[in-house]
Amino acid sequence: MTQTSTSVRSPAAARVPLSRTRRALRAIAIASCLPYLSLKVAWIAGSRVGIPEGSSLLEHRGTMVVANSVTVVMDGAVIVLALLLTRPWGQRVPAWLLVGPTWVASGLLAPIVAGFPLQLLVTAFGGGGDVRAESEPFLDAWVFGVVYTGFIVQGLALGALFVLYARDRWGHVWRAWPEGPGRTAPRVLAVASAVVALFPAGMHLAWACLATAGLSDGRISDRTGDFHLLEALYFGFLAAAVTGAWLLAFRRGRVLSVKVALALAWIGSGATACWGVWLSLVSLAGVDGISEQPTVLMNLTYAGQMVVGMLVVTVGVHFLAGRSGAARRPA
Repeated sequence: MTQTSTSVRSPAAARVPLSRTRRALRAIAIASCLPYLSLKVAWIAGSRVGIPEGSSLLEHRGTMVVANSVTVVMDGAVIVLALLLTRPWGQRVPAWLLVGPTWVASGLLAPIVAGFPLQLLVTAFGGGGDVRAESEPFLDAWVFGVVYTGFIVQGLALGALFVLYARDRWGHVWRAWPEGPGRTAPRVLAVASAVVALFPAGMHLAWACLATAGLSDGRISDRTGDFHLLEALYFGFLAAAVTGAWLLAFRRGRVLSVKVALALAWIGSGATACWGVWLSLVSLAGVDGISEQPTVLMNLTYAGQMVVGMLVVTVGVHFLAGRSGAARRPA
């Protein structure tokens, strides 16, 4: 039994060959965290670098320290992941302990990686509004460039490292589509994700197309080209998540590789669920002014995103668990 279980593991799964590419990606991932961490630590220590006079961030010192401490831990986790993905001991870490944080990190970073360059492009053509005027009450404009550039580099480097790691450890699981029509449970979950996604996808698409139904008064008055671009991205990630789940559950996409279907489900579900959680937490935290408070439809949209993301990731877990079980059975 032991020999059978061992024989199905990928030949490279016993170790991660530390090639120049992986060394470089690890160094880039870690270095890209330093500007953000330096700013956060400086703010915790009381520095006002990048924070203009009159910023609302200066009004609640205790809250700012707690929030910055949490984000320091979150960004520090990127460094831990970069080491885990490139060191031999990383192969012995339980799959759930690695995949969970990586899924969250990729989900939070994917919209930034896709959106920030497009926002700069929109702004360059005059469609983004007065970014400096919007950011001055909170942070200096240069802070956003430094922070989001770092996030983009983190996302790309960490994503590449995870792909290499996953190929070594689990590559045998997704080399080809399995035979047969698939199990009932993933199909039910995929259909449910598509049905639930209709509401949040419809709201995001409407907001991307200039509709104001369901938006708070403050949100309506603050809209710029950046807002419409982000709404379009949220719609795109929902579509990617549902498409990936449908392909995995019904196996109708054999013209595409398994890796494409898994990538759609992974990135789509991560971005959809994690940003749904983040937007919900922000709305629950409350803001000053009735006009700024999220409406019921906004909160329902964020909740719908979370449900869709979790349904889709469950479809992916079913698919991988089935493939892993098949690989362990003796031929």
